[in-house]
Amino acid sequence: TVWAFATAGVKAPELFDAIADAALPRVDEFSSQSLSNTAWAFAKSGVIAPKLFDAISDSVCSRLSKADSQEFSNSQELANSAWAFATAGVEAAELFEAVADEALPRLAEFNSQELAN
Repeated sequence: TVWAFATAGVKAPELFDAIADAALPRVDEFSSQSLSNTAWAFAKSGVIAPKLFDAISDSVCSRLSKADSQEFSNSQELANSAWAFATAGVEAAELFEAVADEALPRLAEFNSQELAN
């Protein structure tokens, strides 16, 4: 839902706040794409949800730290996650480090937009 509203440019702060509250305890159930899309939507919409961003960051870092993780197999998910945190102005050094560690050996998979973002 938040992705659709952000893509359409529809401002719905009450909806975003309610979704942040509902998503917070369930972040670990989200797929890597859902984490990326959620962070992207909040950043694109300019809705501040620090607790949600913290939970997303923790989940991303946990998933990327697992040696056998198949999470974030799509380079776009990595790029969008980093873009969302940067755009939202969220301090997330651990997330950026984890994304960099995952991205470095896979840069050949990134298209030009993913490299630029």
